[in-house]
Amino acid sequence: MKKKLLHTPEGVRDIYNEECAKKLHLQQTIHDTLKSYGYEDIQTPTFEFFDIFSKEHGSVASNNMYKFFDREGYTLVLRPDMTPAIARAVSKYYMDEDMPVRFCYMGETFVNHAEHQGKLKEITQIGAELVGDNKSDADAEILAMTIDSVLKCGLEDFRLDIGHVDYFHGLMEASGLNDEQIEELMQLLENKNFFGVEELITSCNVPEGVKEIFTKLPELSGSIEVITKARGLFTNEKINNALDRLEKVYKILEYYGFEKYVSFDLGTIANFDYYTGIIFKVYTYGTGNPIARGGRYDNLLRQFGKDAASIGFAIDLDQLLIVLSRQKIDVKGSTAKTLIIYDVDQTAEAVKQSFISRDHGIPAVTMRKSSRMDMDAYVDYCKKLNFDTLVYITGGDIIRKEF
Repeated sequence: MKKKLLHTPEGVRDIYNEECAKKLHLQQTIHDTLKSYGYEDIQTPTFEFFDIFSKEHGSVASNNMYKFFDREGYTLVLRPDMTPAIARAVSKYYMDEDMPVRFCYMGETFVNHAEHQGKLKEITQIGAELVGDNKSDADAEILAMTIDSVLKCGLEDFRLDIGHVDYFHGLMEASGLNDEQIEELMQLLENKNFFGVEELITSCNVPEGVKEIFTKLPELSGSIEVITKARGLFTNEKINNALDRLEKVYKILEYYGFEKYVSFDLGTIANFDYYTGIIFKVYTYGTGNPIARGGRYDNLLRQFGKDAASIGFAIDLDQLLIVLSRQKIDVKGSTAKTLIIYDVDQTAEAVKQSFISRDHGIPAVTMRKSSRMDMDAYVDYCKKLNFDTLVYITGGDIIRKEF
């Protein structure tokens, strides 16, 4: 049992030393980027009432939440998703605000994935929410911030895939499929199982025009020309409005100079039921999972009493850290730091030197030299813990070694 207590449960892990420093550096870099766009900080509780994230609010499935009870018997959950929590907070504190509000956040979310999925159950998210603006300009701002944040972290080889919820909804309206068949179709599309999609559509006698689109969904992914191609296939009012919106957003992203990172995927499926408009994910090599995702959710705040169109995104900081490591992209995780070793009669000088170092912005660790250890042991210690400088104060001398 004692041995078991040294390990962590499935789906969580310790992060320490250099890796922790890199993660904190990425966190600060992204936070600075979001602040530069005028977003204000918000923090919500780590656990909230279960109803905040219930099925009616379109969040994570109940069996994927960590649930427990308070003294009064209310069901509480560790937050599985940041957006509903922020929607609740904004609805409470900005109920009568008619102008847009902008918030950024960082914190942990907890999703009890099945163990065989191999996913972390606690992840750090950092992102932003723009509440009270239904325009395509707001869509573009959120997308631009997502791209800008990823670029600021040193990642350049990535793509942001954009879709639209109403493209799929428009197809479903014309397909004649029932709820069970739609659920199966969504699962197939989420897994990019286009052979399964074609088989299902054929067996359900979907109208020819709609069926043609599903057989061509793999082709409806790529550059802006995808929108033109989609217009040449089956359309209705909902589909046309979705395509119009995607074109407008792309045009604005051209003004930002970010269009080269943008790709369209009309077969993409929303991860959460509360999404109502554009949805997007950021992909790169080194992982099969998106490092960021987001979308528009114009009806979510209404369920908390405030009618306000909204859009937001979140970056999975843990996934981003893994990707940067696998792509061998250097992350400036820590500043220079100095280890000061001193003989017993040199304590005053060691303290003096440590303050000089700290006053210059360089962290300093002081350590009285042990008679049982030679300097090679301290050199190894410095290398192991990534010290840049070793200072040894002995007698009247100050000996310095750089690494």
